[in-house]
Amino acid sequence: MELMFVWVENQDVQALTTSLCFFQLSSISKAINSTEIPVKEKHARRIILGTHREKGAFTFWSYALGFTFPNSSILCWKFCHVLHKILRDGHRNVLQDCMRHYSSLVEIGEIWGNLHDRYGQLVTLYSKLLCIKLKFHAKHADIPANLEISDEGLERAAGTDINNVFQLSVEVFDYMDAELRLAETVLRQLNSSLAMTTLTSSQCRLAPLIQVIQDCSHLYHFAVKLLFKLHACLPADTLQGHRDRFHDQFHKLKNFFNRAREMIFFKRLIQIPKLPESPPNFLHAASLAKHVKPVVVIPNEDEPEMQDDDDDEPEPLIESVFNCAFVECDSFLSGRDLQIETLKRELELLRAELERVKGEAQRYITQLKSQINSLEAELEEQRAQKQRALVENEQLRMELEATRRRNTEHESLQTTFIEAEKRAQATEQRYNKLKEKHTELVASHAELLRKSADTVKMLSVTQQTQEEVERTKQQLTFEMDRVKQEADMKLTHLDLIVSSVWRLEACCTLPPGLFLQHLEPSACQGSAHCSLFCQTSEHMNSSMTALQAEKERLMRSVSEKEAELSSLRQTAQLQQSSLQQERDKTSRELGELQGKLKEKTSQEEMMKQKLLEEQFALLQGTITEAETIIQDAIAKLDDPLHIRCTSSPDYLISRAEAALGSIDKVKRGHADYLRNMSDAGTLLRSLTQFSHLTADTIVNGSATAHMAPTDHADKLTENCRSCGTQSLLFLREMKSKATLQKADPATIRIIIQKILHLGQELRPKGLDVRQEELGDLVDKEMAATSAAIEEAVRRIDEMMNQARKDTTGVKLEVNERILFSCTDLMKAIRMLVIASTDLQKEIVEGGRGAATIREFYAKNSRWTEGLISAAKAVGWGATEMVESADKVVLHTGKYEELIVCSHEIAASTAQLVAASKVKADRHSKKLTKLQQASRQVNEMAANVVASTKTGQEHLEDKDSISFHSLFLPSPQVKVLELESMLDNERLRLGELRKKHYEIAGVPLDQLAEGNGETTSLVNPVTMSPKPLKPSLVKKPPLAQKPNIPPKNQFGYSVSFNLSFFFADYCSQ
Repeated sequence: MELMFVWVENQDVQALTTSLCFFQLSSISKAINSTEIPVKEKHARRIILGTHREKGAFTFWSYALGFTFPNSSILCWKFCHVLHKILRDGHRNVLQDCMRHYSSLVEIGEIWGNLHDRYGQLVTLYSKLLCIKLKFHAKHADIPANLEISDEGLERAAGTDINNVFQLSVEVFDYMDAELRLAETVLRQLNSSLAMTTLTSSQCRLAPLIQVIQDCSHLYHFAVKLLFKLHACLPADTLQGHRDRFHDQFHKLKNFFNRAREMIFFKRLIQIPKLPESPPNFLHAASLAKHVKPVVVIPNEDEPEMQDDDDDEPEPLIESVFNCAFVECDSFLSGRDLQIETLKRELELLRAELERVKGEAQRYITQLKSQINSLEAELEEQRAQKQRALVENEQLRMELEATRRRNTEHESLQTTFIEAEKRAQATEQRYNKLKEKHTELVASHAELLRKSADTVKMLSVTQQTQEEVERTKQQLTFEMDRVKQEADMKLTHLDLIVSSVWRLEACCTLPPGLFLQHLEPSACQGSAHCSLFCQTSEHMNSSMTALQAEKERLMRSVSEKEAELSSLRQTAQLQQSSLQQERDKTSRELGELQGKLKEKTSQEEMMKQKLLEEQFALLQGTITEAETIIQDAIAKLDDPLHIRCTSSPDYLISRAEAALGSIDKVKRGHADYLRNMSDAGTLLRSLTQFSHLTADTIVNGSATAHMAPTDHADKLTENCRSCGTQSLLFLREMKSKATLQKADPATIRIIIQKILHLGQELRPKGLDVRQEELGDLVDKEMAATSAAIEEAVRRIDEMMNQARKDTTGVKLEVNERILFSCTDLMKAIRMLVIASTDLQKEIVEGGRGAATIREFYAKNSRWTEGLISAAKAVGWGATEMVESADKVVLHTGKYEELIVCSHEIAASTAQLVAASKVKADRHSKKLTKLQQASRQVNEMAANVVASTKTGQEHLEDKDSISFHSLFLPSPQVKVLELESMLDNERLRLGELRKKHYEIAGVPLDQLAEGNGETTSLVNPVTMSPKPLKPSLVKKPPLAQKPNIPPKNQFGYSVSFNLSFFFADYCSQ
């Protein structure tokens, strides 16, 4: 009997083991599949528990090797995710089992590395990460796969040999690089596809990053500890490469943590730690005390998972296995065996209770660990706050030193600048002095020239005076000769007188007779001669006296003139000598000044030439850099990595317009440089701006071409390539002096204008209104809506008066009821428009800040366009209602049109409320007022519909049908025609709904599931014992809205579709 019980117990244990293995395999198949959803936590938990139960991963690998990895990249991605979780949380023997299949993991990465697939790229990076993880933990067995090791354990694993520590730090860096590369690629793919983290496709990519965050937090702590230990033993220059690599990883990890912390997906699954603002200073040993270990906390909340149709419930099956086994055992047991069996059952119950208690204890331990982690995080935060003062002091000290160094450098630069300025001032002063001296010398030279001319004049006057003296002297000589002649003549006459006197004397000696004879004529003559002599003597005496006086006067005049002449000669000689000296001195100084002036001129020419060369060298350097920038932009046209980059036509247009403006600046700078080649500043700035904007236009043109149609994409790519080629040719011409004059960017302008035209063609047609006109357009549309409502109220009043004149009885009552309800609806719409305008002003004033209202509308263009569309729809609905009411009153229209217009107005007001509610404060009183006005509009629209239907019924009751004028088949044919038309319109409505859902981005498979449509698999095979859920009943489609032509061709088609969509939504 005991053998039978043992056999039964073994059978039960075997059945339980088989069932648990079955559920593990079922979890593996559900966790690893080709569906783009994240791996569920309960499936991964069952797989991890299976590894602990079998103390290895044999079952996992035996099942996983049967997957067709080359057929599905999503399956490979989820396999790597599950394997990562098993390595972290599974049994310690999992690492050895995974090392046996290392080659299979490498093969998976190589297969998908050669294929261009988004998930394939991620699989390649993930397989490399797992290979690095396997090799790292196989080499360092002391470090567990979950990286949870104490600092003492890390010290033991690193050892005391500094070479081993150096090698371990390099391996940790490689490990971190692989983790960050995977995370960066996942986030880049999500950004490039503009995916939301709430979608299952995005969550499928993001789910493995939880394990990456856990690994990175520990690896960052390892790297900090190892680098401080290395810096304590090795010089700083040797570890420069380690520090650079750590700083790069630090910034990448911080960016990754910050981006992940902002994602909704991670907020409920993991608490991501915050890294410090700056990396640790390994050159300062005290910085180790400031290091805070980042702690990742997994919230202890069960995942809110909905039970799937095909999920397995292991507990009922296990209970059924036990029940069947014990029922079979009861038939063989009796008496004592029953007691043994009872004890066995109690023992099993106690074991189950013990397992439950262990599970609770484990859960409590997990909770306590999480609390310990949170307390450790708080403790680390307190330590960080404690060390913050030291850190701030250290930072302030470093900033003070840096400030001092900057001040010293600034002072030295200022001193150098002052010295240079002094030298320039001294040179300027010397130049000014030389210039003044030259001016003085020129003035003195001119003065000396004037003095020389005066001296020459004085010499000429002196010569004239000397000539006059000579002439006077000659005259005096002539007068003296004449006087001498006269004196001679007078002396001759005197001699005659004397001779006659002598003869008289001689006669006196003669006898008296003879004496008388001789005396008479002689006496006569003598008396005559005597008288004459007397006269002559007197005259001569007077003349001699006068002549003597004249002679003395002339002699004095001659002596004075000679003295004056000698003094003038001496003065002239002195002036000539001084003039000659001054002339020589002036000529020497003039020669020196001319030499200095020539030297200064040559220096200025050399400096000018040097300046021209330096300016041209700067121009060549700038052109070389511009060529590099444009060549890099051209290279991106053929770069396969750039294929994933996209851009919008609006941004391309802005870049192209800016590039055209830079071309104008280049032309002006080129002209200025040709006029003054010593100043190339304007040309350098314009060339730098031109190169960057042209390269930006090329890159964004290529990125825009990736989303454009084929023809436009080819044209845009070709124009971008031509733009780059022509830009390089233009820069090459600018680089050479020979072709500098004829360089012209006109060809580049033409090509960029083509790019601009293509960008304008690629713009969505709804963006024809410029951004700066949106604000004005909102006010215009709201004013137009108010005007349309006022006009509608006026026309309804006119129709009311006309109906009272033209109709009586039941028709008048029906028309008045309909028109009164329309009037109430218009009043409600007016109040809605006023409330919407007030709320809009509140939104603008609260959100624009320092910007203008127009800038606020331009910044929020999508919201503004929705507001404009809603306002247009409200105004159009009011106008159409008036037209339909007019037709109904005149009996030329249908009551159904009025009902449809009421629905249209309700949908349009719902759109206006939704557009206003997007940016409004939820606690705003004006928003509450707007919602009340919207409810009032809906009530009034319902009153219009009710009044219309009631009036239609009254008129149908009043108008009796004349059966004599109708044949029996005619109504049946009409009914069949209407039913066929109704079916056709329903089909059109279904296609229109699908089109709207496609525009909204809802996949058709989800649309089919939402409508209750079943797939082609009628009876799907599931492994769950639960019965299948009944399929949803498909909701019947709405009736097709009548095709009412719009009154305004601008924007009404868009608002018509939007209002139809809202009406559809409201009716559902």
